[in-house]
Amino acid sequence: MATQAADIKSTVFDSSQDKSGIAGHPRGLTTLFFTEMWERFSYYGMRALLILYMTTAVASGGLGFDTKTAASIYGAYTGSVYLMSIPGGWFADNVLGTRRAVFVGGVIIALGHYSMAVPTTFTFFMGLVLIVLGTGLLKPNVSAIVGELYSPEDQRRDAGFSIFYIGINIGAFTAPLVTSFLGEKINWHLGFGAAGVGMTFGLIQYVAGRERLANAGAPPRQTSAETKRKAAIGVLFMAAISAAVGVLFFGPEIVVENKVWIMLGALVVFIGWLFLAFLKPEEKKPVGVIVILFLFSIIFWASYEQAGSSFNLFARDFTNRFVFGREFPAGWYQSSPAIFVVILTPIFVWLWLRMGERQPSSPVKFSLGLIFVGLGAAVIATASLFTAGGAKVGPWWLLGVYALQTIGEICLYPVGLSTTTKLAPHRLTGLMMGVWFLSISFGNFAAGMAAGYFEGGSQEALVGLFSKLAAVPIIAGMALLALTPFIKKLMGKVR
Repeated sequence: MATQAADIKSTVFDSSQDKSGIAGHPRGLTTLFFTEMWERFSYYGMRALLILYMTTAVASGGLGFDTKTAASIYGAYTGSVYLMSIPGGWFADNVLGTRRAVFVGGVIIALGHYSMAVPTTFTFFMGLVLIVLGTGLLKPNVSAIVGELYSPEDQRRDAGFSIFYIGINIGAFTAPLVTSFLGEKINWHLGFGAAGVGMTFGLIQYVAGRERLANAGAPPRQTSAETKRKAAIGVLFMAAISAAVGVLFFGPEIVVENKVWIMLGALVVFIGWLFLAFLKPEEKKPVGVIVILFLFSIIFWASYEQAGSSFNLFARDFTNRFVFGREFPAGWYQSSPAIFVVILTPIFVWLWLRMGERQPSSPVKFSLGLIFVGLGAAVIATASLFTAGGAKVGPWWLLGVYALQTIGEICLYPVGLSTTTKLAPHRLTGLMMGVWFLSISFGNFAAGMAAGYFEGGSQEALVGLFSKLAAVPIIAGMALLALTPFIKKLMGKVR
């Protein structure tokens, strides 16, 4: 058995030295690059249409929901996507293996998009549920397989993830251009269907390139009884999360009205259990830093994730979208963050490398992320001052919003991932990464609730909403700057 394990390990290391793929990387990276690109195409393509479709009148082919209802559904959906990555990762580790989990997740995602292509309310909601479940399986595990392509000593690892990230942004950029045109200009369900076609393309090339991933993501070795037991646990885990979100957002009125306090209460209980009953004494300081950044991360994503909800509605109702006498779809603005990521990320990478030891610490970068996302919201709050009587502002306002928010994302998102991996105790790495994804999930839930205060006919409501979305993260960023000396003491030698 030991000899067999050594042979397997040797095979994996030989595979990691493969240089026949993109830019001298393992050829499996090419397969995963396009898998993730098409998955993000499907996700961002559907996301660009979602709230616009729900708030469009029934006579015009939409669902005719009021803004508050639509925003609540949007927030529950986007929050659940990230929340489901926790059981999705567990399911892959214990039942399917990461490689198979990506395939199964992709199939479920495609079925969800095709379900939304059918023009009924039932198939619309069924599609959302399927996409949430499928993304929970695919999203965390496709990234895990990228890491498995490289040995721990392989110097190409960071560059490989950078190439992989480019694929994400190609999908995020192209999707709204295609699906928004089809959905807004021709038929909503055609746009949803196009997102499904994108995921199907991703599955086809994933299966075609499966031999490139032969040594990555193999299912765990266990008996048939163990597999069935763990599969049942995984299904119950996913069902429990789905039911909890459903009850919080669409259950009894007393629960829905108090969902914020219920979620905060659950968070307090979780943190209390973590520190009082689970962590070892030497683990409390580094995990304490992760928890502090977790709380600030929620604030960041609550503002940043207005892009697909209230900012998208602002693009439709209050932005001049005419170019050469033709009106372009509101969802096209959703492509601009991906462009800014591609343009600005290399600049910041160069800047941090150039500064070397003098570059800001992780908490300071986190603070900058909060401040810039708040400044983005401040720009759209200012633009709202010019919307009296239904007047429309120029497109440069929204482009300015997304440029500032992208700077905030670059300062915060990769830093959050990196800091979490550096601070997490070795035995808790998976749990702490789950905590990081949980902050994004909570932020999306909060974003949906905040977007519900968008009222298309009220300039006062617009200014009030966007001013709060600007003030809260900026104040939070300043508070985090004040806490930085204390946090750095907790971090020890970690920057």
